[in-house]
Amino acid sequence: MTVTDVRPADPAAKPVAPLLELRDVTRHYKTGRRFPAGHRSVVRAVDGVDLTIGHRESVGVVGESGCGKSTLARIVVGLEQPSEGQVLFEGHDVAELRGVDRREWRRQVQLVFQDPYSSLDPRMTVGELVGEPFEIHDDVVPRNKRRARVQELLELVGLNAGHVDRYPHEFSGGQRQRIGIARGIALSPRLLVCDEPVSALDVSVRAQVINLLLDLQEELGLSYLFIAHDLQIVRHVSNRLLTMYLGKVVETGEVTRVYDRPAHPYTKALLSAAPELRADRPGRDRILLQGDPPSPIGTEPGCRFRSRCWMAQDVCAEVAPDLSPVGGTDQLSRCHFREDVVDGGRGPRGRPHRHTP
Repeated sequence: MTVTDVRPADPAAKPVAPLLELRDVTRHYKTGRRFPAGHRSVVRAVDGVDLTIGHRESVGVVGESGCGKSTLARIVVGLEQPSEGQVLFEGHDVAELRGVDRREWRRQVQLVFQDPYSSLDPRMTVGELVGEPFEIHDDVVPRNKRRARVQELLELVGLNAGHVDRYPHEFSGGQRQRIGIARGIALSPRLLVCDEPVSALDVSVRAQVINLLLDLQEELGLSYLFIAHDLQIVRHVSNRLLTMYLGKVVETGEVTRVYDRPAHPYTKALLSAAPELRADRPGRDRILLQGDPPSPIGTEPGCRFRSRCWMAQDVCAEVAPDLSPVGGTDQLSRCHFREDVVDGGRGPRGRPHRHTP
């Protein structure tokens, strides 16, 4: 098996296999404490996630801190190994790749980190930082042409090629993230995993970085796994959306459908908290969730969201809902009352808690 860098001649042609596929992937961590004696608790950071990313497609992942988004990103790029399940790249199980094939796969999937201040070594110049992937994959660019290639990459992300010998502290936060993006695309990857790439930036420069990512996708044919807290950014960038809660995907579907007609109470609450900037779209009624998410340690039966859900009934404490279609569409929701959520039902607990100005 050889993972190639040859993209389809016709962008509209459908490849035989998705670019990336996760099948029932879990990542569990054993805690150090033993109580009772001889027993170690397990933290279920990622718990049975299915994910598909097509060629030139963007998939957004949203959810509260601690829901498993970053762990999922680390599994996709190979920094974490799944406890169970499969990660497939163009139909090939990456756990079975060896030697040249595994090296090629690592080149095809790259990561853009969240914090542009801590992800760049302050002792290295921009040229060294962006060119470092060429030291590891030394067959990509000849040594005598690497400096010129780094300068091309800097220009591609909107930076001055003449600044190749400067250090990170000489750049603003937005410029540093552009450097991180240049490093991420240096090896001409097929998939770029963006783990909250704009959350550490000022609001004034977020749009610039997002537009840069969209331009690069169009020019280079990239696919994105885009993780963010800002739901308006995710809507702007993504084709499909996944909502995660305590390690599980609770809703997924085409991004416009999920935003317009959410079918899980958690997604609905997240969307209600996102400011609506367009005048032609009325704001949603604010839903304030009560309490904190339960501990990811343990295996309590039923729905994991029930302790915070205004629609919970007895069945929610007894039976864990499956990820099931909503109204015969490709939108999926892990809720017993998904159709009622779409229709605006309130459930036996009455109306959700509202924000009072």
